[in-house]
Amino acid sequence: MAKAKIIGTGLYAPGTPIPNEELWKLIGVEFDQEKLESKIGIYARHMAKLRGLDETTTDFATKAAEQAIANAGIDPMEVRLFIVGTDTPGYISPGSAVMVQGRIQGKELPTACMDINCSCAGFTTALDVAAKMVATDDTYKYAVVVGVYNMPAFIKPGDAFGHAIFADGAGAVVLERTEDSDISGYIGGHLKSDGTQWDFIGVYSGGTKRPITHEILDSGEYGLQNLKPLPGNRNVQLWPPIANDLMKKFGMEIKDIDHIIFTQINKSVIEQVMAILGLPMEKTTMIMDKYGYTGSGCVPMAFHQAVIDGKVKKGDKVVFIASGAGFFVGSNVFTY
Repeated sequence: MAKAKIIGTGLYAPGTPIPNEELWKLIGVEFDQEKLESKIGIYARHMAKLRGLDETTTDFATKAAEQAIANAGIDPMEVRLFIVGTDTPGYISPGSAVMVQGRIQGKELPTACMDINCSCAGFTTALDVAAKMVATDDTYKYAVVVGVYNMPAFIKPGDAFGHAIFADGAGAVVLERTEDSDISGYIGGHLKSDGTQWDFIGVYSGGTKRPITHEILDSGEYGLQNLKPLPGNRNVQLWPPIANDLMKKFGMEIKDIDHIIFTQINKSVIEQVMAILGLPMEKTTMIMDKYGYTGSGCVPMAFHQAVIDGKVKKGDKVVFIASGAGFFVGSNVFTY
């Protein structure tokens, strides 16, 4: 039986890093820097708009995909599936994935393209979809899956919290169809959601429910909005059961995990979850110190970093767990 395996990774973040000290000068407001660094773990981030760069979601996604394709050593014209996971697309329509395909392949081809919007679980959900498509259809020899974030484009002036936390970035992987005898390959995913929690944080204007009007702009009810406070311990309570459910689903145990990567939203939360799972910190990778919080981009970005640092090796059992507003949860397990 065929399956999909990861053969290349890529990462892109626009411009030079913006450390905390420079951020306050650029936006003219302050945040609790001690908490931001010691608890959340953010020391710097990349933001295209604050660097005056004319780059947005599609640019980030394309550059991460190109790096992953180059890293995989394949002909980009042989890719037959592009999936982009994001809740910050360049346009409501057309989607980001088809624009990435156009930039990379440059013409009409029998290539499938789709966007997946599961907020910050977009990449993990997209990876599950792509791996299953590759495994069940032999026309998909190669697939590219991108997680990308451009939330800073939706942050209003004066929003200290938004500027401190959210950042731009994209990560990508290349999947190859391979046979079951291959040691590497996607094992499976476990998804979860609760749509009753849609009204906590998000971008609520600009769609069909609330098209952008002068009245909405004048009222300030646009861009990123925090409608309700998120429970501070939500991910501490959420992630360990997800990890256990994922392992149980595929006949594995937590001790079988060689490396696990979480949504890069809070360093102290990841430390608590690792302790609950009984795993040493050496078995995870955190990148929020350099990249801030990059939503659907953070898991593939952290995975790329883990691979190039040698923390993930061929044959390792790797787990991804991501959660986001809505809320959505996506988890994956595979052998690298």
